[in-house]
Amino acid sequence: MTDIGIGAPVRRVEDARFLRGAGRFVDDIAAPGAAYLHVLRSPHAAARITAIDTTAARAMPGVLLVLTAAELDIPARLRCVTPRHRRDGSPLVQPPWRVLPADAVRHVGDAMAAVVATTPAAAQDAAERIEVGYEPLPSVTDLAEAARTGAPAVWPDFAPDNECFHFSLGDFAAVEATFARAAHVVALDYRISRVSANPMEPRNALATHDPIEDRYTLYTGTQLPHVMRNEIAEFALGIPSNRLRIVSPDVGGGFGMKESPFPEHVLCLLAARRLGRPVRWTATRTESFLSDSHARDNVSTAELAVAADGTFLAMRVRTLSNMGAYLAWQGPVSSTNNVGGLAGVYRTPHICTEVTGYFTNTQPTAPYRGAGRPEAIHAMERLVDLAAGKLGMDRAEIRVRNMIRPEEMPFQTGLDYAYDSGDFPRNQALAMQAADWDGFPARRAQSDARGMLRGIGIANAIESAGGPHRKPLEEGAEIRFDSGGTATILLGSHNHGQGHETVFRQIIASQLGLAPDRVRIQFGDTDVVAHGRGTIGSRSMMAAGGALVGAAEKVIARGKQIAAHLLEAAEADMEFADGTFRVVGTDRGLGLEAVAKASYVPGALPDGAELGLGAALVTRPGDATFPNGCHVAEVEVDPETGETRLLAYAVVDDVGTVINPLLVKGQIHGGVAQGFGQVFGEAILYAGGQLLTASFQDYPMPRASDFSDILVKSNPVPTRTNPLGVKGAGEAGTVGALPALVGAVVDALRPHGVTHLEMPLTPERVWAAMRG
Repeated sequence: MTDIGIGAPVRRVEDARFLRGAGRFVDDIAAPGAAYLHVLRSPHAAARITAIDTTAARAMPGVLLVLTAAELDIPARLRCVTPRHRRDGSPLVQPPWRVLPADAVRHVGDAMAAVVATTPAAAQDAAERIEVGYEPLPSVTDLAEAARTGAPAVWPDFAPDNECFHFSLGDFAAVEATFARAAHVVALDYRISRVSANPMEPRNALATHDPIEDRYTLYTGTQLPHVMRNEIAEFALGIPSNRLRIVSPDVGGGFGMKESPFPEHVLCLLAARRLGRPVRWTATRTESFLSDSHARDNVSTAELAVAADGTFLAMRVRTLSNMGAYLAWQGPVSSTNNVGGLAGVYRTPHICTEVTGYFTNTQPTAPYRGAGRPEAIHAMERLVDLAAGKLGMDRAEIRVRNMIRPEEMPFQTGLDYAYDSGDFPRNQALAMQAADWDGFPARRAQSDARGMLRGIGIANAIESAGGPHRKPLEEGAEIRFDSGGTATILLGSHNHGQGHETVFRQIIASQLGLAPDRVRIQFGDTDVVAHGRGTIGSRSMMAAGGALVGAAEKVIARGKQIAAHLLEAAEADMEFADGTFRVVGTDRGLGLEAVAKASYVPGALPDGAELGLGAALVTRPGDATFPNGCHVAEVEVDPETGETRLLAYAVVDDVGTVINPLLVKGQIHGGVAQGFGQVFGEAILYAGGQLLTASFQDYPMPRASDFSDILVKSNPVPTRTNPLGVKGAGEAGTVGALPALVGAVVDALRPHGVTHLEMPLTPERVWAAMRG
């Protein structure tokens, strides 16, 4: 099975249907008699609701139901599950997030009311006839403004100063003492811009209700079906979890945004129960900009203390983080859970950080590809570039001087994380070789001759995957053999573009010797799959893959019992390899499929024996993993226009055991592309409380023509924290892209005295910096 097992470059089996347009997404699911929901959204960033008149809307043709807060017969609210605290030790401020507010709206796009009608157009027309009385209030959409004394309070009764939580980590006294004696200190004030996930498939919902069982079904594209089921059932609807089924079929991208419950899910379910018919909702693209959770959006001051010889001594970072108007399901995760990444791949002995979350009149922020990891690496790598400049050292040399070396593993960093494995110096050496780092001066001279500015950037990235660190979450997997001898694999991990249907077949081929066409993969249905945490944080291979390996081991153990009986041998004399059970030292054996068939045959097994073959396992990895790598980006800047062109990009990544090199490269390419988008254009902008970037005309997404070739090479150092030795690849590309690309542009502008640029690096911003 080496040609289809672990390590083989197997092409994605999913593509056979996706490339033919045969994927099955929520909008492809038939629902005879379905009605359509439309949400009326607030035009104000902050306003008191003084009146709502739905009379005209209810009289419109095709209207079946109008919902406002007054019509809801349950609290219908969403919650945040991330435990954080205020400065006095009390729990973080968590104001109520009702699916329809009764008293006030708190951001443009806040759900005000919902109309259900026989067609989408009828629902929209009726919603526009709802008359709402608003009393506009002062608003604040900028994070720095929200943190200032006297800023408008988003929740005056809960957080008059807009502060939601305060988080700190590290030995502050040791850091302060080290800074006091350091030969050099470099500092950087910077912003990480607000972005939107913008998956190809917008958020959606199709809800039904069975009055006989009083049971709901929700079809929706989500990364966490089981988690969402529990959240919506128990905390939004107030019903037991087994009265809600969630089905998440093919999903057109998630990127973290689709891990959370949203008001529209609950509204569709409530409407379906009241009407006794299916209810659909799919966001328009502008509606997505107004109602999806956003991401990133923080302001930081970072400092690095350096010895005279370039040794890193200490680091401290203070961050303000934008929570939006409400707390998303895992809102504070991005700004707090991965701050250990500030240590990077370096031996910096003392690090401390503070993160303060603030409310603003904007949409909630939530995890997005990387979820705090890109922000942490951006801080460290930009400081390293500044330190190299201040000391007159080569950027690559100062990095190598401070890197944790393989022989030092396991290594406890200066902030939280303990790395178990990795070869960081080799990552950088291979990346520089792949990028022809030594040949860059000649290429720069060629650009100079054409009147262009050329720059090269380097960044070493590391992240915590599958965490939280030291407390990774569990995952489930099940292997079911039918009486025909074929297998169905049920996974709690969900596939929304990663290629799970391919790689989990590869794992089964290696573990059980089953050909791919003899295996069916199923996920995304809470009635079929017993348990799952879902797909976030680059955890699928290490968590679900580990669970699948454990389930396969249980199948083999059970199969030996059955095979021993069928072959009239002792169980201790049975061995299993390449899909066959054999009696040791003989040519007598039975294939796994034959054993599976026999396990269902009456009389084939001893009287009273359990029939059938299969195994399920819910388990957790030994620890989080630490994917790492080195990125090198090369750019050219036109000094007349400020336009930047990406010329070359090279990545060397250690994702542990590589299950499928083709899919790893695809994940790295996608991650780099999303990092590129944030660096060079993507930014959610507000003015006067209004969202300025509500379409792709205003929010520039990267295109294929924006990219050079992205060269990806592997330097795998398997981890021992999970059975497969995998570390994760889903977010690795994004984590290193921000500082590598920013560093490359800054390097190009160095002759103009530029040492740092804020994202996004638009032509206007780059042009202005050269004339600053």
